[in-house]
Amino acid sequence: MKANLKNLIVAIATGLVIIGAAAFSISPAMAHGQDSIGYDVGVAGQVVNVAYWDKLNVRKWPASYSQKIGEFAPDTIVYIERCIKRPHVSDWCKVGRDNVYGWVNSRYLAIIGQN
Repeated sequence: MKANLKNLIVAIATGLVIIGAAAFSISPAMAHGQDSIGYDVGVAGQVVNVAYWDKLNVRKWPASYSQKIGEFAPDTIVYIERCIKRPHVSDWCKVGRDNVYGWVNSRYLAIIGQN
């Protein structure tokens, strides 16, 4: 009986690793040029729509409830690595500058050189 339980646990763990790896490997495919939803990626962007006295929170994952890992002041120039869009949910972009690298809501970004 113990051998069956051990095999079941190993099988479940292996399945979770495979599913996690597959999900992670799909996302970076959008990081070259323009992704499937029309976002320019791999370009410089600027923090916009943030009050002069406020900061834009940078999150560990693309969700407003995710852990805050940093912040950017208004008008900060950032590198936009990639953006994602999910139906009926806000669009998020993975950005970086200096030692701060994470996700921000796309409504607070503008690509430099575009109106």
